[in-house]
Amino acid sequence: MKLHLTAQQLNDGLEYIEGSPSDSTQIDMIVCRPAIGERKVIQQGYLDKEKGLIGDNWYTRGSSKTFDKSSHKEMQLNIMNSRCIGHIAQKKDRWQLAGDQLFIDLNLNDTNLPAGTQLSLGGEAIVEITAIPHNGCKKFAERYGVDAVKFVNSPIGKKLHLRGVNAKVVKSGIIKVGDTVKKI
Repeated sequence: MKLHLTAQQLNDGLEYIEGSPSDSTQIDMIVCRPAIGERKVIQQGYLDKEKGLIGDNWYTRGSSKTFDKSSHKEMQLNIMNSRCIGHIAQKKDRWQLAGDQLFIDLNLNDTNLPAGTQLSLGGEAIVEITAIPHNGCKKFAERYGVDAVKFVNSPIGKKLHLRGVNAKVVKSGIIKVGDTVKKI
């Protein structure tokens, strides 16, 4: 199996990706990043308003986008469309390489999920989509190929948020793989 798809192969998956539900779906994968470069697929996690996904390094790692290098509240969680990562990664055991914490089969475009939209996860936790873009980077290219970064960062890729969206926790709670995700 070829690990990196060509630009044409990536573009061939657009119609499938665009078929994602608009209002309700489920959590397909939760990934905790205990340290830089480490990924741990978990079946259950706890989303905390202050610390994000408990056990993830978002809170302790900090951000180059804040003046004091502390964690950036508007970038607490990364959410990626399951169909998109499934297409790009080709195998589910390669999804976690993307570095996102949540993978859900939901239409992430601005029309469907503008900044400020809230999602109920499992009926307990609530997250809010933030305005900060989530773009493909050098690490994404290393893991999935240069064409994959061009695909997610293309005009259509950015419009559809193929690389995903940033979110913050507005109500703490337990989440599990298979939990319902609903727009509220």
